[in-house]
Amino acid sequence: MTEALKTELVNFSELTGEAGSARKAELARHVATLFALTSDRCTQEQVDTYDYVLLRLVDMVEAKVRRHVAEQMSGLRKGPLATIRKLADDQIDVAEPILVRSSMLPEEDLVRIAKKHGDAHRFAIAQRETLSIDVTDVLVREGDLRVKRKVASNDGACFSEESVSLLISDATSDATLQLSLSERTDLAEAQIASLVAIASEEVRNKLRVAGHSEEAERVEEAAEIAAQRMSNQYWLGRYDFDTAKARVALLAKKGMLNEAALRRFASEDRFAEVVATVAWLVGCDVEEAGHWMVRPDPAPFVIMAKAYGFSSITVAALLTIGPWRRRLTPEARSDATALFARLTVAEAKRKIAHWNANVIN
Repeated sequence: MTEALKTELVNFSELTGEAGSARKAELARHVATLFALTSDRCTQEQVDTYDYVLLRLVDMVEAKVRRHVAEQMSGLRKGPLATIRKLADDQIDVAEPILVRSSMLPEEDLVRIAKKHGDAHRFAIAQRETLSIDVTDVLVREGDLRVKRKVASNDGACFSEESVSLLISDATSDATLQLSLSERTDLAEAQIASLVAIASEEVRNKLRVAGHSEEAERVEEAAEIAAQRMSNQYWLGRYDFDTAKARVALLAKKGMLNEAALRRFASEDRFAEVVATVAWLVGCDVEEAGHWMVRPDPAPFVIMAKAYGFSSITVAALLTIGPWRRRLTPEARSDATALFARLTVAEAKRKIAHWNANVIN
């Protein structure tokens, strides 16, 4: 790239001395705004030109102007990467828009900045729409309580087991963190159980501090209420079964509801539609089918699937979606698959007949 091309946007020789400070700020604002408006139509060579110019300009202007440049760059999907990385590494007043919103900032930069800078930078990163495991590991390990709360409440954050364990440990003395964790939809069964134990202890301590000793004696009732989060209804309550039933009924009316449709719903992880389809195929209500497909022991569902002629491919697919994606261990899925393989249709039907007889009696 020639020097003429590099400087076609700005004549840097005119920006020397104190008299040029206002001009520098004006140019930085205008160049950043112009690029933001035209970035989707720029060639890579043009992007490189803007990058060269902006990189030099942001070194010449005060923080308020750099903040303006950062705001213009933060929402771009195609932009001057070197400038974006420099702004992300700036003081928090400048870096914040990039750290919160820029999809161009590489993950390794997020990890590096989270380690290098303080909690203000980490809090900005914690607000991003999505967070990888590597990034959340750093935020949880090095962030203060405010950062941890923000990460825990971020639905787009992915967590390692170690990070969740650290958050649960910190949540022992922080009710806000407990609440954020309890509202996540991606915790494993054992992690939810740990939260239940923490929550019940928190209730006990609060009651005692408040002097309500009689209520503290009934803390088991509070623990039981907390334990409902581990019940089937905790998982089923996340899905809109009414809408799913309407969609499935329409497919059935068109003669398009079959096992192939069930597998298609499963491939898209549309659990509510899967449950409604299973209910229609076997002739039971959606609530019953939902309880089959949410419990941590999938054996009753496997028996039902064999009795009603489902294929092994379909069963294997259904064991990996919805709540079972979290509730079943690989060993549990393997055991369920093995049970399906060794059962005969006649055996499965006899078991179902036995269940029905016990219910009637």
